[in-house]
Amino acid sequence: MRRAPPSLRLRLSADDLVAAPGGLFSARGVCLSAGDRTFAMPGMVLFGRRWAIASDDLVFPGFFELVVRVLWWIGILTLYLMHRGKLDCAGGALLSSYLIVLMILLAVVICTVSAIMCVSMRGTICNPGPRKSMSKLLYIRLALFFPEMVWASLGAAWVADGVQCDRTVVNGIIATVVVSWIIIAATVVSIIIVFDPLGGKMAPYSSAGPSHLDSHDSSQLLNGLKTAATSVWETRIKLLCCCIGKDDHTRVAFSSTAELFSTYFSDTDLVPSDIAAGLALLHQQQDNIRNNQEPAQVVSHAPGSSQEADLDAELENCHHYMQFAAAAYGWPLYIYRNPLTGLCRIGGDCCRSRTTDYDLVGGDQLNCHFGSILHTTGLQYRDFIHVSFHDKVYELPFIVALDHRKESVVVAVRGTMSLQDVLTDLSAESEVLDVECEVQDRLAHKGISQAARYVYRRLINDGILSQAFSIAPEYRLVIVGHSLGGGAAALLATMLRAAYPQVRCYAFSPPRGLWSKALHEYSQSFIVSLVLGKDVIPRLSVTNLEDLKRRILRVVAHCNKPKYKILLHGLWYELFGGNPNFPTELDGGDQEVLTQPLLGEQSLLTRWSPAYSFSSDSPLDSSPKYPPLYPPGRIIHLQEEGTSGRFGCCSAAQYSAKWSHEAEFSKILIGPKMLTDHMPDILMRALDSLVSDRAACVSCPAQGVSGVDVA
Repeated sequence: MRRAPPSLRLRLSADDLVAAPGGLFSARGVCLSAGDRTFAMPGMVLFGRRWAIASDDLVFPGFFELVVRVLWWIGILTLYLMHRGKLDCAGGALLSSYLIVLMILLAVVICTVSAIMCVSMRGTICNPGPRKSMSKLLYIRLALFFPEMVWASLGAAWVADGVQCDRTVVNGIIATVVVSWIIIAATVVSIIIVFDPLGGKMAPYSSAGPSHLDSHDSSQLLNGLKTAATSVWETRIKLLCCCIGKDDHTRVAFSSTAELFSTYFSDTDLVPSDIAAGLALLHQQQDNIRNNQEPAQVVSHAPGSSQEADLDAELENCHHYMQFAAAAYGWPLYIYRNPLTGLCRIGGDCCRSRTTDYDLVGGDQLNCHFGSILHTTGLQYRDFIHVSFHDKVYELPFIVALDHRKESVVVAVRGTMSLQDVLTDLSAESEVLDVECEVQDRLAHKGISQAARYVYRRLINDGILSQAFSIAPEYRLVIVGHSLGGGAAALLATMLRAAYPQVRCYAFSPPRGLWSKALHEYSQSFIVSLVLGKDVIPRLSVTNLEDLKRRILRVVAHCNKPKYKILLHGLWYELFGGNPNFPTELDGGDQEVLTQPLLGEQSLLTRWSPAYSFSSDSPLDSSPKYPPLYPPGRIIHLQEEGTSGRFGCCSAAQYSAKWSHEAEFSKILIGPKMLTDHMPDILMRALDSLVSDRAACVSCPAQGVSGVDVA
């Protein structure tokens, strides 16, 4: 494919812009030529507004409707031919006419849907030129709904009049009327789903004449659109989270989350199906590159090396303290891990009232939670200092217990389990962390920082830690947590380090976008993070999401296959595996060319995008509100070596462990296990397997320590 000259630049006027779903700004009617191909915006424009659907998204809906319509037409034809003689009754002529006209109308609809489906199969995501007739076909299809509605209404009226005909015929007519209204209702729902509240925002400016994006008027226009997009996202989030209260923290979280979404989705013109296709392509690309790479050389150390001894000790600690991190989730995780026996084991605790000398604070069903905590940790009732399941935005549940086996006071912070926790996760702006340390750059994730500050106030102001250390003054402080709880635990340990210099923290699957590079380096001496496989959360940050968006744009722009083929092949690959077939124009397999920008890639972006870099080697420009953030402490990476299936549903996997640099988690990896590897029960199973394998290998030094790689 011929490339556009470097001097070519995309100039868009205000009239060319139209807002995309939830604040995606796109260029409308802008076509870019590269060789013999034309690139344009994927989002469709109908009735003068942009919709959250592309012209190549109608293959699967069209096929489904076509199957339903054909079966319906055959059924009506069969009904008419078999019972035509039974229509010689009062009102029978009307019903006969109804069936005949309905068959003709269905035949026209079937032809139109077939044409829509065939046209939707043409071209590629960035080359909608072969689908330019789609808008006319859709206008025709939508126009056919009016006679369908009229005829369905007439059919309902005739049946309601009590036509005295054969009961089979009447039931058949009723069935056709019901099916008609079901299809009409499904169409209305589909239109509501793909409706873009901002799709027509540019209409008032269409007569203003062209003006370049760097002009004052266009800047005001873009700022106005972005403000409108933030408002739309905030309305959606409030509707989704309508049951969680309206306090100040919740309102702040709504605004923060809406601004994050409007900022992230502010410079692309991709519809949801384009993103799905891009993720499928990225997964195959990653597997293809990995299969073509030579095995990485691993530096192995003798069993007595200090690095391995340190890894040994920390893995054993992780295995032990992960029980506390899991216990903080309460009864839902316990029953999920023990679906057959869990309810029986803790059922009695849910109904039994207990008294204790300790201050147990929590919400409803504390006893159910407490029973699961006892079973998970193996501790006694008297070993717990404080249990809180109070859950609000920026306020996380936590437990405090005495661990006599490790002689430690353990604070376990719960991870994401509620909509309030999700809002805490998504409050991703950065704020200065108020801690006593020599680090100058103390930026941290706002939502997690606020949650850690809440737990800190409870521990100090309520005297919880003082009570614990008055019972066991020789014990050391250990703070643990999983996911959101892991990030909060790391921040909490940093806050408490001035008062408790010997504090240790074990963060299981913590988010990458937690704090600054300086704090990451500062935490190396007292925080250990544990990451399993392709877990997406330890790779998740605003910077990495921008990188993922850039890679999706690039792989979509290079792809020369229609979207429906990409999705079908991607689904097959995810379910059944096989050799990754990366369908791009680069059939020679030179994946390095994928680092060069295409003109079609530029057509998926607005010119004013501040966060996008066409060069994969250059760093992404970061917003002051969302600077690059890093994970906490030293990182142990567990990697699967066995074959446990694509979704980790088997227990035959074997794992290796190694110390890893944070740079190894600077890209989001796509795959079925990117979500399952984050689940606490999967992480516990991997730790159980690894620790038991390592214990078994202690007695066989001749075989080495195959489960350990030190990088």
